[in-house]
Order: sequence, then structure tokens, then C-alpha cells
Amino acid sequence: MSVASPTSPLPVVIIGGGPAGLMAAEVLALAGVKVELFDAMPSVGRKFLLAGVGGMNITHSEAKPAFIGRYGKRADEIATLLQDFDAEQLRTWIHGLGIDTFIGTSGRVFPSDMKAAPLLRAWLKRLREHGVVIHTRQRWLGWHADGRLRIAGIEGEQAIAARAVVLALGGGSWARLGSDGAWQALLAERGVALAPLQPSNCGFEVAGWSAVFADKFAGAPVKSCAISLRGAAPRLGEFVVTTQGVEGSLVYALSAPIRDTISEHGSAIVHLDLLPHKSPAQVLALLNKPRGSKSISNHLRSALGLEGVRAGLLRELTDAATFGDPALLAKAIKALPLTLVRTRPLDEAISSAGGVPFEAMDNHLMLQQLPGVFCAGEMLDWEAPTGGYLLTACFASGRAAGLGVLDWLQ
Repeated sequence: MSVASPTSPLPVVIIGGGPAGLMAAEVLALAGVKVELFDAMPSVGRKFLLAGVGGMNITHSEAKPAFIGRYGKRADEIATLLQDFDAEQLRTWIHGLGIDTFIGTSGRVFPSDMKAAPLLRAWLKRLREHGVVIHTRQRWLGWHADGRLRIAGIEGEQAIAARAVVLALGGGSWARLGSDGAWQALLAERGVALAPLQPSNCGFEVAGWSAVFADKFAGAPVKSCAISLRGAAPRLGEFVVTTQGVEGSLVYALSAPIRDTISEHGSAIVHLDLLPHKSPAQVLALLNKPRGSKSISNHLRSALGLEGVRAGLLRELTDAATFGDPALLAKAIKALPLTLVRTRPLDEAISSAGGVPFEAMDNHLMLQQLPGVFCAGEMLDWEAPTGGYLLTACFASGRAAGLGVLDWLQ
């Protein structure tokens, strides 16, 4: 797309009103650039607000090397984005909106009132005070032949000329909140190479629970458990049994390697440690205690504290011979194999992997195929676990795209 002169009255157009798009708009507006933002939903920041239900985890306080490592294969690219806007600078920025933050016991960072809405309100007030014009219920449909943007609203379609464009359209999860991935076809038509969108921070399905187990335990949380996958360090936490398989924070933490293993091999075997605070020797010793007339179920409950859904998993995933051999049973309790066969659908995932590869953009996040068009946020090809890492990178990439536009306009 061609760029107007620095004195052009045309705006820079932002498509998408999530954290990345709003941050790009702020960078530009504070630099005196005319900005208009278009979002397909009735209001902006809808996924941001829903993510804040139950506590707005904005970022994480862990040391920067460990923080960067959370971005896996894209750690180097995200590290570049975080050079000028890391977790601490994000907190400072939030404080500048009049919102205090605190660090929770897990190291996660929250607004003092744990809510997303006050932060978003203060932010939108600042943006409007600096001249950002926000248009809602306006869906981007691509480009006209002359380079103008096609924007469709309730009153019909219009053609918008822009000095530059920032696309911050989200990934492919939570379509009801606007992240439907429809932008993929529009960019592919323009020759932009894309990585397929995949579920991230998602649940997984098993080949099939027994009807008895599913009826009794679907929805039950499995607490104080560890999960390990070959090649990945064990994780301690909790997850939830579902009708189809498993989900929850402990599963989400390993979702990328589990998903990739399924893609490569057709399934992935994770191992559950049902008693992570006891050694294999301790478990075996407790199992070998005389149980008299107690059933094995009562013995597991009284000697090891194994009952409910954890005992149910042990029954579901082992055979009768294992329950008859204390050595085999102790081994199963410490490393219970669970075979996962597929991810849950993309739209159910907390976030998505895939999208616009960094290789398709320059160092300022401008598309090499489309000069003057920048990308930011979850539509870029990266992923991270929950815990504030997703939002931090969205903010940082939006800021980087905004700075990239300023450099382009000059």
C-alpha cells in the first residue's frame, strides 16, 4: 500500500480493539498521529474483559530469563519485543492509568481490585482524550484494488484510505468475542505465508473413558498431581476430568508439546503422578502395610489418601493384575499412563498458535508482502502458557507495531 506524505490528513487505521490494537493506537496518538480504530464487535476489549473474570492476571513477576523461556520456539522474537516493554514496564504503564498492581503468591501480577474493566475504562478514556476515534460493529473485509480498506458496518460497506494499517485481529479461539481467524484468507490472497492456526492452552481428548468413569467423575478436579511428558519437565498442579478427556491449568502448561507429539505420532502418552509428594519407595512401603480385612480401595484411602477421582483414574487406567501386585500398583500410582489422542476444538482453546510468521515481517512487524501494513498480537505465530505471558506479549507487540508505523511514516 502506498503511504501519504507526513502532512496527510489521512489516519493510520487500526483493525482490532484488543490489547495489541489499543496499544498501537496509543503509541501513535501520543506521537500526534491521527488514529481511527475499527472493531467488528459491539465494544472493544471483549476477550480482555472475559479473561479478567475471576481475576485479571496481567503479567508475571518471575526473572526475565525464565519469563522469556515461556515463549518456547519464539523466545528470541518475543525477547526482542520485550526489550523496551517487559513485565515491569507493563506494570509501570498500568500504574500510569491510576491502577495499582500487586504480586500474588504464585508470582502472577494482578490489578489491585483483580478486575479488567476499570483498567480498560481508564485506558479508553486516555485514548479518546488523545483523539483516537473508535468505530465498533465495523468488520474489515480486505482491500479494494486501489488499496483502500473495505469496512462493512450496519449501514453498509465503506472504503477507507489510510496512511498505514495495523492489523491486530487476534488468533482463532473464542470466535464469539471476535477472534475468528477470518483474516487468514484475506492475507493469503495477498501472498502472505501463514502458519496454520492450532489450539494452545487447550484441553485434550482420550480415546474414550468408560461410561461408569465419565458419569461419575466428569467435571471433577484432580488436585495435588503432577503430569510429565517425555522430553518435558514434570509439572505440579491440578487439572479437571471432562466427558471427553482432560483440561485445566496443569494440562494447559504442557499443551504445546502434547499437541506437537500428537501431530507427529498420532497420540501422546502423559504420566500422572497421583502422589507427587511421596517417593516410589514410600508409596510401596505404605501399600505393603498389612490391610487385614480391608478392601484394596479402603486400603488406598486409609494408607495413602487415594480416593475419589484419583482412585477412579487408577482403576480406569490399570488392570486387575496391577491391583494384585503392590510393586506394579506403586509404579502406576507414581507414573500412571494416560493416552491423549486429539486436542479439543480450536474455538474452545484459551489461545492459539500459528498465524503470521515473524519471517513474513520486517523488524518493525511490517508485512514484507504489504508495505505499510503491520501485524500485532495473537495473530502472530507465537504461543505462551497462561500466567500473564499472553497479555504481556500482546501489549509489547502492539507497542512495537505502533513504533514501526511511526518509523514508516517518517
